[in-house]
Amino acid sequence: MAPRLLLLALVAAAVAVLPASAAVASIDLGSEWLKVAAVHLAPGRAPIAVAINEMSKRKSPALAALADGNRLAGEEAAGITARHPAKVFSRMRDLLAKPFPYVRALADSLFLPYDLVQDARGAAAVRADDGQVYTVEEIVAMVLHYASGIADAHVGLPVRDAVVAVPPYFGQAERRALTQAAQLAGFNVLALVNEHAGAALQYGIDKDFSNESRHVIFYDMGSGSTYAALVYYSSYSAKEFGKTVSVNQFQVKDVRWNSKLGGLEMEMRLVNYFADQFNKQLGNGDDIRQSPKAMAKLKKQVKRTKEILSANTAAPISVESLYNDIDFRSTITREKFEELCADLWEQALTPIKDVLTHSGMKIGDIYAVELIGGATRVPKLQAKLQEFLGRSELDKHLDADEAIVLGASLHAANLSDGIKLNRKLGMIDGSTYGFVFEIDGPDYVKDESTDQVLVPRMKKMPIKLFRSIRHTKDFDVSLSYDKASELPPGVSSHKFAEYAISGLAETSEKYGSRNLSAPIKANLHFSLSRSGIISLDRAEAVIEITEWVEVPKKNVTLETNTTDETLSAESGTTDSTTDSKENSSSGSDADNTSTTNDETNVQDTITEKVLKKRTFRVPLKVTEKTAGPASTLSKELYSEAKSRLDVLNKKDAERRRTAELKNNLESYIYSMKEKLEESTDMLAVSTEQERESFTEKLSEVQDWLYMDGEEAQANEFQERLDQLKAMGDPILFRMSELKARPAACGSARLYLTELQKIVKNWETSKPWLPKKRVDEVVSEADKLKAWLEEKETLQKSTPAHSSPAFTSEEVYQKVLALQNKVSSVNRIPKPKPKVEKKPAVKEEANKEKTDSSESASSESESTEKPSESDAPEKNNDSEPESHDEL
Repeated sequence: MAPRLLLLALVAAAVAVLPASAAVASIDLGSEWLKVAAVHLAPGRAPIAVAINEMSKRKSPALAALADGNRLAGEEAAGITARHPAKVFSRMRDLLAKPFPYVRALADSLFLPYDLVQDARGAAAVRADDGQVYTVEEIVAMVLHYASGIADAHVGLPVRDAVVAVPPYFGQAERRALTQAAQLAGFNVLALVNEHAGAALQYGIDKDFSNESRHVIFYDMGSGSTYAALVYYSSYSAKEFGKTVSVNQFQVKDVRWNSKLGGLEMEMRLVNYFADQFNKQLGNGDDIRQSPKAMAKLKKQVKRTKEILSANTAAPISVESLYNDIDFRSTITREKFEELCADLWEQALTPIKDVLTHSGMKIGDIYAVELIGGATRVPKLQAKLQEFLGRSELDKHLDADEAIVLGASLHAANLSDGIKLNRKLGMIDGSTYGFVFEIDGPDYVKDESTDQVLVPRMKKMPIKLFRSIRHTKDFDVSLSYDKASELPPGVSSHKFAEYAISGLAETSEKYGSRNLSAPIKANLHFSLSRSGIISLDRAEAVIEITEWVEVPKKNVTLETNTTDETLSAESGTTDSTTDSKENSSSGSDADNTSTTNDETNVQDTITEKVLKKRTFRVPLKVTEKTAGPASTLSKELYSEAKSRLDVLNKKDAERRRTAELKNNLESYIYSMKEKLEESTDMLAVSTEQERESFTEKLSEVQDWLYMDGEEAQANEFQERLDQLKAMGDPILFRMSELKARPAACGSARLYLTELQKIVKNWETSKPWLPKKRVDEVVSEADKLKAWLEEKETLQKSTPAHSSPAFTSEEVYQKVLALQNKVSSVNRIPKPKPKVEKKPAVKEEANKEKTDSSESASSESESTEKPSESDAPEKNNDSEPESHDEL
């Protein structure tokens, strides 16, 4: 069976059904960075593009901050990291659905100083500076809300449908938690797409595999993890509009990873190296690792130093006032950096080695090894990959930062109902974990020999699954990772979900006393979604009962001659048609027939027992019992989280409005002061008293703005802006009219000159136009000309600092009214030519002549033909004349 088709528009020839649904987003939420792409069909722009943030950058920090009652995200949160490191929350994606001890240990190893607490589930949460506790899902939702704003700004309308890319090692708890976080952010999650599948889509969408299939390995080292995915590209034949066409497709064969190895691990080696150097410089036994601010500053500079080392053999580091107002300066060579990370280079090759080993393939079978992820830019890593692969060049056809988010956008476009795209690439991705299920309940006998594997590793997604067990009592179903698979990071138990199935015992009691043809079964219906999330959707009891049932066998009719006549019977109903016909054909009258039937006919039905099997399907109640850090937010906790985030959203909107109005006020003050000082037109249209009063008011509001206005609300900024505009706008209007009014008058005179030509042309080209209407146009033109002369004369005697005698807008309105009148006259159609009628006298003479000729002809016919009485009689047996039936 051919896989589902993914569609891509490389040109804007796609078709959008609904404007509101014609935009979808994709989000690549990494450990450190966030990328957003949007699919939007609009003229003059690329249908698929990476959206830029408020700083015009194509990627944003995956950060959220809660400081002084305000929520910040992205670039704003990054801006306060050095000053308030405990208020900025990073690496939140990697802390989703993790046990608190694991999160605590990870935060300590990365010198993350924010206040971590344990929530009721045993998962981690953070406490803001105001004491409010937020779950990790809420913090991730804040980052995704920031991503939503980037997508909305790019498209120009709200974007609510999105696909989110996740690393392949994400387990069930992480995928559920991320989906819930996206929903809290206001997204409708179309799917979670594995990062390697997104990159594979981007790689294959513009290639043709009809002549040659190929195996490609995607090697991704990002900030927090590394993986290698083996993807097979090929093509298949399909029918399209009656023709056989070749369609490209790819299948993910395998993926292996190291969830702890990434660019961040290399940076932490440098951080500790420079921290030791600075501690030696201090020499008093202090350790800057205990200072959150110092470590935040050092980590920021180390990141830049690492980037410099990718292009240079040595790099400096300089941190002002690193600790106790002491500056830190040092240098490091690339050789020393590689020495610090010596054990990491071999670990980096493990995912590729594992993929080749488990797939049974050799390096020579691989067409290309595509590098993605920011950390793949490290020269030593590339050298190790080249050495292992035996290649002088590595494949870098994809953008290392944007390949995943662009590929995910193709998937989003395919899943959207509002977008139809015209490039096809079949996609078959598989589950990165294997899953098993287990039954536990009273008197349930486990068969250890039975294969309980529900989903093998790399099983195609999505898929529906069905399992059946024989039991008569309520039981529990648990879902676990296949023990042959590596557990997700931070997970210590293979079991990740548990369900209680109830109603089976009650059903067994109800039907157990009846004749069962087979033991009672419980059917379990599972599904593995396109997001890689497996769940037990429903359960039902199946009861098959065999019973002896009496059914009509035949009808016997006893008549006066004692002859038995058998009538057919089906499904317990008697066919009385025969009797009816016999009675109808009887020669006796109805009364006699009725009397005879009542007295002589006796009808009787004979039944027989038949063995019948009936099947009953009874829905069973499925209750999820999953608890602990892996459980999602309950309805109550989700509702509380949603309420908290809604309050923050409103506060953010008000804060943005306040900042915008403050900027507007500040811009107006500076603009008007500049005009008052430099514009000669401003001097011409205002009095000295006006300017002095206005200048004083501007200075007064400016002083307020930089003193009391720092804590002012939005309405206060708007109120003061309105006060200033009440004084400044009349002056600005008079200044604008200095040029606008003469220009309008010039345009009006030009049109009046053209109108004279138009009217003159009407006399020759459109002589049918009513003279009255033409005269009206000429009259209106004369009135406009007189009005202009009168107003211009009046304006000459009006001071420039007074209200103008007339405005440019008035001129344009009068010209427009005249243009409308001219157009209405110009549209008068040419009348149709009249059809002349013949004179009435001549028609009467012709009519008399015709009548006389007809009369003469009639007389002639009457003399030639015999009369009716002389004609022979018609035969009565002849057929009547044919005629139309009414």
